[in-house]
Amino acid sequence: MNIIGQRGAGGLAPENTIASLIKAIEYGVDEIEIDVRVSQDGIPVLHYKPAVTDPSGTALTIRHHRLDELRLHKPDLTTLEEAIEAVGKRRPLIIDAKPGEPADRIIAVVQQYLHKGWQPADFRFASFSQRTLLALHSAVPEIQTIVNEQWSGVRANLRARQLNTRRITMNQRWLWSGFIRAVSRGGYQLSAYVLDDPKKAQRWQRYGLYGVVTDYPDRFRH
Repeated sequence: MNIIGQRGAGGLAPENTIASLIKAIEYGVDEIEIDVRVSQDGIPVLHYKPAVTDPSGTALTIRHHRLDELRLHKPDLTTLEEAIEAVGKRRPLIIDAKPGEPADRIIAVVQQYLHKGWQPADFRFASFSQRTLLALHSAVPEIQTIVNEQWSGVRANLRARQLNTRRITMNQRWLWSGFIRAVSRGGYQLSAYVLDDPKKAQRWQRYGLYGVVTDYPDRFRH
């Protein structure tokens, strides 16, 4: 079973932060997923929602503000470069580019590290946006792509074919044993998100589930 730490280890430390990334490594994940958006000054940062909200409730939309402004409200906001440096080459980073974000800025950072000696296998590209994923794949085709899909197996299959990838990640709420078996027999590596229940994961593994995206990797590593 492939264990993927969601946003690092989002249930064990503040998600999408250096602390979360280190915690994921500590609990032996196979891959680390991070959410990436781009600030107004073109810097890819780790954040799930479109806006940063501070304890007072003030919200700043990431694409409309510079990194230094955003960090006044969220001091632990982590850049993609900082994440890559923190993880090093210890685990592959799944870069989940959020829909509508400028792929070229993400590509530039990844290419920078490829030139520094990182390998394509140190990264994965993922997205719910086919346009974004196609742009990433076109720029760096040697990096594996992962189709993120909410519920439609048909759409996931079509998107995967277009990208020539065998990896699909889908919402576990819409998965069931027969579907998992069919996807696996079709030659695809299906992961379920967000799946924090090891017993359920083990049951589905018997039907061909490839991996789980979890906030609590400690539950899967003993």
